[in-house]
Amino acid sequence: MDSSQVDFSGHISAILETLPLLPGVYRMIGASGEILYVGKARSLKNRVSSYFQKNIESPKTRALVERIRDIEVTLTASETEALLLEQTLIKELKPPYNILLRDDKSYPFLFVSEGEDYPRIGFHRGPKKQKGRYFGPYPGSQAVRESLQLLQKLFQVRQCEDTFFRNRERPCLQYQIKRCRAPCVKLLSPEEYARDVRHTVLFLEGRNEEVMQDLMARMNQAADALDFELAVIYRDQLAALRRVQEQQFVTRDAGNADVIAVAAQPGGVCVQILFVREGRVLGSKEFHPNMFGETSPAEILSEFLPSFYLQSDGGRDIPDEIITGEELPDAEVIHEAIRALYGRDVRIKHRVRETRQAWLQLARLNAEQGLSARLANRTHMNARFAALQQAVGRTDPITRMECFDISHTMGEATVASCVVFDEAGPRNRDYRHFNIEGITGGDDYAAMHQALTRRYQRLKTGEGRLPDILFIDGGKGQLAQAIGVLDELGIQGVTLIGIAKGEGRKPGLETLHFADGADLQLPADSPALHLIQYIRDEAHRFAITGHRARRGKQRKRSALEDIPGVGPKKRRDLIQHFGGLQEVLRASAKDLATVPGIGLTLAETIYDALHSH
Repeated sequence: MDSSQVDFSGHISAILETLPLLPGVYRMIGASGEILYVGKARSLKNRVSSYFQKNIESPKTRALVERIRDIEVTLTASETEALLLEQTLIKELKPPYNILLRDDKSYPFLFVSEGEDYPRIGFHRGPKKQKGRYFGPYPGSQAVRESLQLLQKLFQVRQCEDTFFRNRERPCLQYQIKRCRAPCVKLLSPEEYARDVRHTVLFLEGRNEEVMQDLMARMNQAADALDFELAVIYRDQLAALRRVQEQQFVTRDAGNADVIAVAAQPGGVCVQILFVREGRVLGSKEFHPNMFGETSPAEILSEFLPSFYLQSDGGRDIPDEIITGEELPDAEVIHEAIRALYGRDVRIKHRVRETRQAWLQLARLNAEQGLSARLANRTHMNARFAALQQAVGRTDPITRMECFDISHTMGEATVASCVVFDEAGPRNRDYRHFNIEGITGGDDYAAMHQALTRRYQRLKTGEGRLPDILFIDGGKGQLAQAIGVLDELGIQGVTLIGIAKGEGRKPGLETLHFADGADLQLPADSPALHLIQYIRDEAHRFAITGHRARRGKQRKRSALEDIPGVGPKKRRDLIQHFGGLQEVLRASAKDLATVPGIGLTLAETIYDALHSH
């Protein structure tokens, strides 16, 4: 052992001797001052000292301890406060040895408005500031939109925005296809419409039997009154509701719960959350947290639950109970921390029966399936990486690749994309768009030069990591731009490859151009070529997505914002009066002049500007 190691050991020993038997948070620090790990403890002395025992079985702990050069602690009044502070620091510092959940977005809800004659139902994400009922959370926007389509067929409650609703003079297409009963033009009374809204709410609450009994009573009442057309409407609603009920996992034992199960193997971890609201399983969400070494399911959940619920700054929709597949040693501390952050007394259970046991089994099944699919994909991806390493003649393993592409329409709204792959496949959170400015429209070489310069100037200063292979979607000209940029920045050690499309742009005929002037064509069935096509196509897709979004924003902006004499207030008045930009585009100059503050002269100016192209 050298002298520096002896000094280091003495420094750590001195810290351990002075640690108190009190609750708090500790931070493990590396040689460069970086935070390696943040943890909480009921007793700082006992917990931190446990890392430096001679016989440490966990590979994660051994790898961490080898890098520790200093330890900092913060005392807290209780273990609950320590847990809350720990999660705040993890979110802020992002230590590499902690579980990091990259899931900061809020979950979507279904929203039913209140306080108006004809309420609407719609998609909602974010703070619950509007007056009304919120149902959810749903695991994703697709689940909400599927539910909206179903509710539209069942109860025909309007889903249009209020600005559109208030400016209608005749029923829209939704009425024609029997997805709405046209409350905008008063084709039914507020009382009749309120019944449809009530049925919608009962359905979302899982009270389907009440809805069906009410519909059956109204169908019989309409038949007795010889109003057979209305009776047929109720009959069709009943039939549709029965079909839906047969397909859904709904229980009489209503409950609001997050059901969490974990599947763990040496190759990875999958945590599955099943969202149950009003006895109905709304869907599931899976996470694959980065874990170091072998960790038990209980330890994984003990780290995962605080990360999921306490790093959201109180933004989660908290259920009445959290059901886990394992007994958690810190369950009581997590319970107190959730209550402190949300003001809710949430039960954390692991022993459940009957319906809740069925939910837990479903979560476990999904976790095992999710992990199997991920491991199978990773195995396949590893084989492709190995084939690519051999094909391009690299001696070191490939752990990170980036690919650039350019997209524009006749030089308009040029956007460059950068996509990133590692051994597990696409790293979506590392994808980047670059809006290209200050070049001649259509100059792909200049666009590529600007995007690469902006990307690698930042990486050169230590903000990120250089790739092992940099792919450029294009031939020798685009590749020359990449060579020039890396030379200008003094970056070395990156393998540069240009991907030129083959004859007729047919897949399998691509030519790879290297920085040293060599060319390579891989067989059409080569796993290495398939990986290259994958990252090239992903860069192309991501570039087009960014270009279309930018182009759409520019075109929408130019429609009203570039018209002389039309400021923010007049733009807002026009949009509100006609219910949307498309309706403004359809309006005549005389129609435009009916908007308060828009005279005939300005209306003609607006009309000419909107129809001059």
